[in-house]
Amino acid sequence: MDFDCNKAGESSAKHCSSICNEGALIQANTLTHWGKAKKWNSLNKLNNPESSHGSLPRVTDPKEDCETGNDATASECSTMCFTDLPSALVCEVLACLDPKGLGVVSCVSTVLQTLATDHQGWKKFYCERWGLPNAPIGPLVPGGVPDGRSWKALFVDREFQSRSFMGRFSVDVLRGHSEDVRTVYLLASANLIFTGGHDSVVRMWNMEEGLLIDESRPFGCTIRAIAADSRLLVTGGSKTFIRCWRAIEGASHLFHLSGIGTTQNSEFRLWGHEGPVTCLALDSTRIYSGSWDMTVRVWDRAEMKCVQKFMHADWVLALAPRGNTVASTAGRDAYVWDIGSGELTTIISNAHVGNAYSVARTHLADMLFTGGEDGAIRLFDVSDISDDENIKPAATWLPHSGPVHSLAFEYPWLVSASSDGRIALIDLRKILTPVNSSKRRFRVKPFDPSNVEPPQRMLHGFGCYLFSIDIGADRIICGGEDGAVRVWNFSEALEIEKKAQALRSLRQENRMRRRKAQVEMNANGRRSEHCSVAMKRNPLKGDKSVTWQIKRAVSDKVKS
Repeated sequence: MDFDCNKAGESSAKHCSSICNEGALIQANTLTHWGKAKKWNSLNKLNNPESSHGSLPRVTDPKEDCETGNDATASECSTMCFTDLPSALVCEVLACLDPKGLGVVSCVSTVLQTLATDHQGWKKFYCERWGLPNAPIGPLVPGGVPDGRSWKALFVDREFQSRSFMGRFSVDVLRGHSEDVRTVYLLASANLIFTGGHDSVVRMWNMEEGLLIDESRPFGCTIRAIAADSRLLVTGGSKTFIRCWRAIEGASHLFHLSGIGTTQNSEFRLWGHEGPVTCLALDSTRIYSGSWDMTVRVWDRAEMKCVQKFMHADWVLALAPRGNTVASTAGRDAYVWDIGSGELTTIISNAHVGNAYSVARTHLADMLFTGGEDGAIRLFDVSDISDDENIKPAATWLPHSGPVHSLAFEYPWLVSASSDGRIALIDLRKILTPVNSSKRRFRVKPFDPSNVEPPQRMLHGFGCYLFSIDIGADRIICGGEDGAVRVWNFSEALEIEKKAQALRSLRQENRMRRRKAQVEMNANGRRSEHCSVAMKRNPLKGDKSVTWQIKRAVSDKVKS
């Protein structure tokens, strides 16, 4: 790709350009005047057919070539490489690419490989799909990368894990609850599972080993909601308060639910609701809670006090925050609220026939997934919609014969749990399309809502009501009325995919090695030498029938 040097700026006159990205300085060698002179000399030879082909090339001084090149190119504009552009312009160009395009660019050269790997576009791609990863315990470094890995490595790992949910799996059953399990939560970054139910006890499990780590004392009420990150655990139930635990620094399992074995008082409560707490959620600065008192409350995590309250017309059954908005369901309706202004931005009336029990959102686009008493899962596009519009579902799935009690989303999978004892997996990539816009990068594809592709996978055969579900990493967690917590482990499919990818990479590397060796052999003339040696060993002198006669004689001897 050639660029006009007059348009590119003064950097073309330098012998090297500096390309800075994320604090790293990369020196990219530009075309020197000597190289340009050699290029013009070769062009002159091609354009002059009377030049002597038998004479050896004249060895000249680079300074002479430089002067000659300056004279020859005085009336022409010099060219420059793409990597010689200013660093800001290179970053702007790379920012226009999608993940696949950015990965292809990284294979072009070592300079572009370094630029594409350290480019902040990978952070944007990651946060669009999965949000910010859970931060480890301890002081956070602004702009830092979790676990010391690059954003590209984090993106590639999560994208690779998302492929495992169509492969093989094993089911582990965690037993410890004596009654219905009403809520489950998976904290994949810490390998922890939290569960609660009618027995009024919150239990913490090891995700990898399936062992019970710790359990709280009985609360005397049904546990209906759990949310957690690496710094805070919150639970809510039939009583009007929210019980919280702070993470303990240096602890092997983050939280001490029982309070035994630690001198730190990490447990506290939040009061404010006037009815049972039905749903909870967390982000880096806020706690969200919904209750049968028909309110959604927003709590500041730094001061641990309520800073916003949203009133509904019915019991609040589910909520899902995204950015500076929070979506909720109450009765048959769904709502979207602006946290900053406290105003209702969108209302979806009669989203379901019966109550809307569950809601989920994605970071990719301004969409809302709801599950209801009618067994349907509906998708609503709530981008650029005023509150007076009658919003119709963009897509509807009917995978269940009973109420959909819970929805969970991790790109690209939306999973649902129903009272019919089945779990549905829906691939969101089937209904999204990229958009070249600075405000949003994805939107819902235009298609007939009545002709929607069914869920890509169904998990069934449990024979009990399923009340809660969560998804993360290569696991799906579900709890039901039999008191058991089921864990679908897709790590086997992940290992199979890793082995298959390693074999594909090895085959590709071998093909490239053989191709390179063949090119070098042809360039060195070794192919013709081998042919001449073979002709000397078996001189046919133009009589091709000799070979046939030799083979005929050999075959006659074998027959005899």
